[in-house]
Amino acid sequence: MDALTQAAVFFGAAVLVVPIFRRLGLGAVLGYLAAGAAIGPFGLSLIPDVEAAAHLAEFGVVLLLFIIGLELNPTRLWTMRSMVFGLGSAQVLVTGALLAVAGVYFGLGAGAAIVIGVALAFSSTAFVLQTLAERGELKDRHGRAAFAVLLFQDIAAIPLLAAVPFLAPDQIERDTASLVLGAARVAAVLTAVIVGGHFLLRPILRIVASTRIPELFTATALLIVSGTALLMDSVGISMALGAFLAGVLLANTEYRHQLEADIEPFKGLLLGLFFMSVGMGLNLGLMKENARDVTLLVAGLMIVKGAVLFGAGRIWDLNKKSAGDFALALPQGGEFAFVIFTAAIGAGLLTRDVHDLLVLVVSLSIAATPLARVGYDWLTRGLVPSADPDYDVAPITDHPVIIAGFGRFGQITGRILAAKHIPFIALDASAEQVDFVKRFGAEIYYGDASRLELLRAARAESAKILVLAIDDIEASLRTAETVARHFPHLQIYARSRNRQHTHRLMDIGVRALRRETFLSAVDLTKEVLRGLGISAAEAERTVKTFQEHDERRLAEHHTHYNDEEKMRNLTKSAAKELEEMFMRDAAEQVADEGKPGRTRVA
Repeated sequence: MDALTQAAVFFGAAVLVVPIFRRLGLGAVLGYLAAGAAIGPFGLSLIPDVEAAAHLAEFGVVLLLFIIGLELNPTRLWTMRSMVFGLGSAQVLVTGALLAVAGVYFGLGAGAAIVIGVALAFSSTAFVLQTLAERGELKDRHGRAAFAVLLFQDIAAIPLLAAVPFLAPDQIERDTASLVLGAARVAAVLTAVIVGGHFLLRPILRIVASTRIPELFTATALLIVSGTALLMDSVGISMALGAFLAGVLLANTEYRHQLEADIEPFKGLLLGLFFMSVGMGLNLGLMKENARDVTLLVAGLMIVKGAVLFGAGRIWDLNKKSAGDFALALPQGGEFAFVIFTAAIGAGLLTRDVHDLLVLVVSLSIAATPLARVGYDWLTRGLVPSADPDYDVAPITDHPVIIAGFGRFGQITGRILAAKHIPFIALDASAEQVDFVKRFGAEIYYGDASRLELLRAARAESAKILVLAIDDIEASLRTAETVARHFPHLQIYARSRNRQHTHRLMDIGVRALRRETFLSAVDLTKEVLRGLGISAAEAERTVKTFQEHDERRLAEHHTHYNDEEKMRNLTKSAAKELEEMFMRDAAEQVADEGKPGRTRVA
């Protein structure tokens, strides 16, 4: 079967199966696993070369680790430190220790038991976050606790991956010199990646961004990920660790959100392929032969993890309802277990039979999680209050304002918000402008705000206001359309260049508008009138009359702005109307001055 046919089979299976699982509330991850099982050797046998697909799919995990590294902002970690490092480490260590002891009891070696125990302590980041988002629970207390634990697990997976080769039995037999040499090579590569990345990545991205070629920036992002991953792989370290380090190095740069937006589509696609490749490797025959043992292992895994999670949640002040929801969100195995088990086979820690059994257990635990949740909800309905008390957990996203376009207009809004200690994220598509503003200490990120992926990376779904201050009219309109379509809750406060731009924004539904030159011109005209000897009160009254008249006509002319002839006639009519208004005001002024007791103030 040629590559194009295989690709069509993969896409076809995903398109047919995944939406069904999403509709049933079972999640996309489980859908990908089922699709893979259907086309794999234990299903319809449509894909003969499972190993080749698995190698390509591993790049999805590499990209996932890169994005996790990008999101590890030190400030964010610090505000959530109690949940992340306290609750997260307690869950991983206690669960890992219990499962490792069970592994030794069933005859595994110490190294294999440790790797399996800790790997099974991890939950599925992709599955849990997607499920919580679908249920609208990410901002609930148990949702934030689950996010913190998953964040710690993502961090802990990196040293575990790096440690797998050193737990292998053959490491004991290696001489001291070879171990020291291997460690030196690893240290040298890690140092080169960290130091070189710190000094080289930002200048390279600045040069590429200045070309204004989006696909070139995307290619550079993929090159950074794949290059770092391959460099780490060359010395026997996990490729995922290399990608994670690259992400961490770029987490505090102005290119972070654009990189995340560029990588996200590839990550999603390849991560789906990864789950499908795992599904293809599911040994369904093993399930048929050992149904009782597999069922007991799945139940045992979920019960042990659930009990530890519930206890840890109660210790960290979750009430019974929240602790139960927390435990039901994370009892399954996760995608990192698949990666770690594969690495363990390569290191000689696991046999193929044990690997197949563990992959089947993890996959079935993911499948069982939604069913366990449904059963728990049914059993506890009306028994436990659903409302949580107030709690002190840092929000996942803490910026209510996004400023799109950080030129002379957007910077004024940013300066005022900063002075009022109101958090915001500023985005600008000009690498030169980003570089210039960064030199003055402002927080700004590079990226095209009209791109849906970038807005998602900037957490637009949880912001309240978008300040649309983009100078380019077409880019401004594209951004407004994207926000109106995908983030209807986000209030848009827009700067417009002229009347045409204003009308087109009104077409999209934007109502909070300020024409950038209008108010400045009105204010300057008021000073001109004063300079001509007109009193301050009359000058103020004149420009106010003009402003009110212009804004009324702006709204009334909206439906005709594409009809040039109609607009010409309306403009002439509005000018005549304004002239008559001024004449009436002048006549009323003269009449008022002639009344007894009235004097004119010059």
